[in-house]
Amino acid sequence: MIGMMVVVLAAIANIFFGMPALSLAISAAIIFIMSGFILYDTSQIIHGGQTNYILATASLYLSIYNIFVSLLQILGVMGDD
Repeated sequence: MIGMMVVVLAAIANIFFGMPALSLAISAAIIFIMSGFILYDTSQIIHGGQTNYILATASLYLSIYNIFVSLLQILGVMGDD
C-alpha cells in the first residue's frame, strides 16, 4: 500500500514537472504493484480469505485494467514520432 501511495505522489509531482522519464517510471511501478495485487487477491480467493466474490472479481478486473493502461502508456512513448 505504501508503494501505491508513493506512485500517487509521484504522479502528482509529474503533473507539475512534466518529465517523460518520470512518466515511464510511474507506469513501470504501477505494473509491478498491480501484478502484486493480482497475486495477493488470487491467493485470498483460493485460500478462502475473500468470501465476497463480486468484490474480488472487481478488484482483479481493476488490477488488470491498470496494467493494460500502463502498458499502453509505455508502448505509446516508445512509438512516438
